[in-house]
Amino acid sequence: MKFTNGYWLLREGITAAYPAQVLDAVPGPGTLRVHAPTQHIRHRGDLLKGPLITVDCTAPMPGVIGVRITHFEGGVENGPHFELHHEPHDPVVAVDDKEATLTSGDLSVRFRLDGDWRMEFQADGRTLTSSDVKAMALMETAEGQHYIREQLRLNVGTSVYGLGERFGPLVKNGQSVDIWNADGGTSSEQSYKNVPFYLTDAGYGVFVDDPGKVSFEVASEQVSRVQFSAERQQLQYYVIHGPTPKEILRKYTALTGRPALPPAWSFGLWLTTSFTTSYDEQTVTGFVEGMAERDLPLSAFHFDCFWMREFNWCDFEWDPRVFPDPEGMLRRLKDRDLHICVWINPYIAQRSPLFAEGKAAGYLLKRPDGGVWQWDLWQPGMALVDFTNPDACAWYASKLEALLDMGVDCFKTDFGERVPTEVTWFDGSDPERMHNYYTQLFNKTVFDVLRKHRGEGEAVLFARSATAGGQQFPVHWGGDCESTYESMAESLRGGLSLGLSGFGYWSHDIGGFEGLPDAGLFKRWTAFGMLSSHSRLHGSSSYRVPWLFDEEAVDVLRHFTKLKLSLMPYLYGAAHQAHSEGIPMMRAMMLEFPDDPACASLERQYMLGGDLLVAPVFSEDGEVSYYVPEGTWTHFATGEKVTGPRWVRETYDYLSLPLLARPGAAIPVGSVDDRPDYTWADEVTVRVFEPADGSRTTVRIPREDGTAPVEITVVREGTRLRAETSDASLPWGLEVAGGPSARAAAGTAVLALTLSDARG
Repeated sequence: MKFTNGYWLLREGITAAYPAQVLDAVPGPGTLRVHAPTQHIRHRGDLLKGPLITVDCTAPMPGVIGVRITHFEGGVENGPHFELHHEPHDPVVAVDDKEATLTSGDLSVRFRLDGDWRMEFQADGRTLTSSDVKAMALMETAEGQHYIREQLRLNVGTSVYGLGERFGPLVKNGQSVDIWNADGGTSSEQSYKNVPFYLTDAGYGVFVDDPGKVSFEVASEQVSRVQFSAERQQLQYYVIHGPTPKEILRKYTALTGRPALPPAWSFGLWLTTSFTTSYDEQTVTGFVEGMAERDLPLSAFHFDCFWMREFNWCDFEWDPRVFPDPEGMLRRLKDRDLHICVWINPYIAQRSPLFAEGKAAGYLLKRPDGGVWQWDLWQPGMALVDFTNPDACAWYASKLEALLDMGVDCFKTDFGERVPTEVTWFDGSDPERMHNYYTQLFNKTVFDVLRKHRGEGEAVLFARSATAGGQQFPVHWGGDCESTYESMAESLRGGLSLGLSGFGYWSHDIGGFEGLPDAGLFKRWTAFGMLSSHSRLHGSSSYRVPWLFDEEAVDVLRHFTKLKLSLMPYLYGAAHQAHSEGIPMMRAMMLEFPDDPACASLERQYMLGGDLLVAPVFSEDGEVSYYVPEGTWTHFATGEKVTGPRWVRETYDYLSLPLLARPGAAIPVGSVDDRPDYTWADEVTVRVFEPADGSRTTVRIPREDGTAPVEITVVREGTRLRAETSDASLPWGLEVAGGPSARAAAGTAVLALTLSDARG
């Protein structure tokens, strides 16, 4: 929200009060409280008028400092609140005549006591950002609305990222962003996944601890500041020190929750019925058999909305006219080694038998007058399940448990964005704060059911909406995109932005959701989709099996599916890192190369894990431009070398795209390419790319059973490359890209290669 008319004036009807100076600083055990009058205190008469702003500083974990700005503190705050995780430590508080500081780890907040207002955050001997004169403010409109606003300075050249899954430019500088979940597709400023957290390339990130509507002006209202505001009497935010972008994400996800680790099978190919297409068991079986006949490995099959009867969404009952024997059908599909997903949402249509049941029990969201809130947008007379009611959660979960008992493995948790505010929640939650937070309760309820019935390592969703902390319940997909190259590119921007907001895994509808892609677009999107964290073929009114496009589409899908499955030893290692550290599998280039200014705004390419560069092709003619950072990179498929830093322009056929291995990378490649869940270390080949002399690289290959990973350490000594494994019981191999290779039988712990030249 903008409050000013240019730099000098306020907008008509807006009044502002700014902290002018520090009146006093009160230290406490690991805390610091500052009282800041909104006028300079020249004599005692100035002490008789307000407002007075109170600023409380705390430190939930080393390197993270919380700031709470308060005007009136007598109000009732009904929640909800983000669940945050604290790490006990001992912040250092110091107050003297000139300054007051609180230090947590390497990060300090400092208040000037002998002059005009200034609060600054310092680390590594420099000021990261600051709240200067006329930055922090109490803003009031002519209608009596009261906002707390903060502005944090942006140093020259600083770029801002994150704020959820946003489909515009990856760098948020110059943008206005409202944190307000909406079902707006992928082609507007709206987002399904809004996260009040931004990350910078200047050593810090900022998380606004407010689940409601927070408005960000990112170098837009004040071009040298990031502004955030909310209609509140109190606002809390945290400054998170890195210094690297990865370390910022580690600390942010430690604070808000790390992603769960999805099951191995979920990384394979998912096929769906699509949305409004006509299908029955014969249709589904035909698709599954068609995939098998064409040697297209399939891991999961998804039934979209019409597995239930029309106007009954959701009643969680199979439409008997189309699926007269659902238990038998699911058993037959599972006999083909498939996992089953079904579509659900948190809305209950009036015709659903569950509407009367939920209404009678008080499980549905209510209007202020006590009646059930309803509307006709999406399903006639639909209501929302009130997940603030524990009994409603248990009721909803019981419906899902029946499906799990039937053979369903996971759920696509659709919708959850269109949540009204003129309502009354069971637990008294503030409707405005609950709008974004509703999806957290919805997805958690479903995820908890899966954890209970399928086990900790088997729970997985396909979720559309989210907010801060939603990364704990993966996987999320990018929503309703068009079948165009432009929408393919905006989908990638959304996924990279979400990854910079703490989410570890992300997917999208291969070929686009709305419309029918031509064969060329489908094939280009297939390559991108199979080199994403999770891969799903899905559409709106048309099927997405490849033979409906052309025979080459079958070849393309087969090629990239098998490539992905063979990379599972590498990809599941990246998945473990997302789970344990909060580093996303699909990474914006700035995350891996924060010191390369050319990477700051790159949004048409990404790193898949830490060692593979992917540049999808967004053109009919196959031409693509991509940036190669410093060093000698290697095309993964051909072994061709590309030396950076430089831009490269090339043309690719449908069976290829820029997929480059990082200099010094050691990438484990599996021996199986027809399923994602296998013993990844058995017959594994470690491919080594441009190892530097004296380098020592350890590859950790996860085990599917969750026990300690197999470690293979590769050492370059002059023209000799030596590797040793922690588990000699498994046969394995070593290969230098474009050079020699060797394989070992079980019982061999060490392999050595003589390189053809000093470069390797």
